[in-house]
Amino acid sequence: MHTHLSPGLFKSYDVRGIYPSEISDDIAYAIGRCFPDLVGGRRIVVGRDMRPSGERLYAAFARGATETGAEVTYIGQVSTDALYFAVGKYGFDGGVMITASHNPAQYNGMKFTRKAAEAISLETGLATIRDRIMANDLPPAAATPGAILERSVLDDFAEHCLGFIDRTRIKPFKVAIDAGNGMAGETVPHVFKHLPCEVLPLYFELDGTFPNHPASPIEPENMVDLQAAVRKHGCDLGVAFDGDADRMFIVDETGALIDGSTVTALVALNTLKKQPGAKILYNLICSRSVPELVEKAGGIAIRSKVGHSIIKKMMREQDIVFGGEHSGHFYFKNNWYADSGMIALMQCLEVFSEASMPVSKVIAPIDTRFRSGEINSEVKDVPAKLKELEAAHADATIDRLDGITISYPDWWMNIRPSNTEPLLRLNVEGDTKALMERRRDEALALIRR
Repeated sequence: MHTHLSPGLFKSYDVRGIYPSEISDDIAYAIGRCFPDLVGGRRIVVGRDMRPSGERLYAAFARGATETGAEVTYIGQVSTDALYFAVGKYGFDGGVMITASHNPAQYNGMKFTRKAAEAISLETGLATIRDRIMANDLPPAAATPGAILERSVLDDFAEHCLGFIDRTRIKPFKVAIDAGNGMAGETVPHVFKHLPCEVLPLYFELDGTFPNHPASPIEPENMVDLQAAVRKHGCDLGVAFDGDADRMFIVDETGALIDGSTVTALVALNTLKKQPGAKILYNLICSRSVPELVEKAGGIAIRSKVGHSIIKKMMREQDIVFGGEHSGHFYFKNNWYADSGMIALMQCLEVFSEASMPVSKVIAPIDTRFRSGEINSEVKDVPAKLKELEAAHADATIDRLDGITISYPDWWMNIRPSNTEPLLRLNVEGDTKALMERRRDEALALIRR
């Protein structure tokens, strides 16, 4: 078979595109034929999110994989972190999650892992699958096709997440949770039935057309309904998950947004109480407050590039207990180094329970700086623009771990190129709001001129 591949369908960390013009049943079938060969094993587990095209993509992938003799275990509609759990817990050779995460309804895609939930990126295998499909070099069919099995995992997944905390210490919080019509609508009830919390559910109906708002809580406009519900119903906090429910965002009792840097700090401090002196990873977009707080609490703060496959690899190599990203991804050694929004939420509930004060008071001493959030700009010549930014800040401390980070005593910014588009991504943090806004506007004026 000759399968047309759209440029850019195979991205740095996953496969993702519009269905069926970019990611089709034929491509899913071809990936299924190649995947067992890539992971060097025959026991494959597959889950999917709630997107309407997911069922067809699963069926096509499973047909391709079983034709090579692989055994496919289907775990149904689950969150991405539940798929990672299944790979690690039950000892599968590889796992595939059919999802386009926070992308709009017309998209779908796949995330891939080897055994022990080790992420597969373009550099560690996705390019191999892409090139084999383009060359029409699919592995041969086996004389006997493999079986398709089914398994339920969400009760075991819930117990796993709860195992990171002392559930008897969780207070009876009133929590508004916005699932965004995504997979948290399925996973949250399995977990919270074991906790004394009262859950106010928003958009728990699984609906991959996203009738209420996009399942992308990193965008402030998608948090408005949750903020209103927290205020209206007098909740202790609010929580939002993205479409495949691996990322998690919090609002306090006033409805104020708590960003990923602050959650990273909260979970890091909770981790260090239990494991003094542990290594904690943070990506270079996180607030300066994160490494400061980690080191003050006796931990070892380790700075990383952005990106889950990079972070998981670093954590495995350096025996890092916990890692956090500004984007709402939180990684745990005892979760096969994979990310889980649910485990991070459990840890936050434990912190808030022990504090005996409103959430806003808990985070006040942690969240003392002001951040711009990530701002994207289209740029014709990315390398030239980066040089221009460096030249304009020649008196700064500059490093190039990921894009360029320009640092001063009272503010810093990072500018890094997109992996897939002619974009520059800007993040600015300042010790005061006025300083952050001034430096943000100056940087954008330079980037966009």
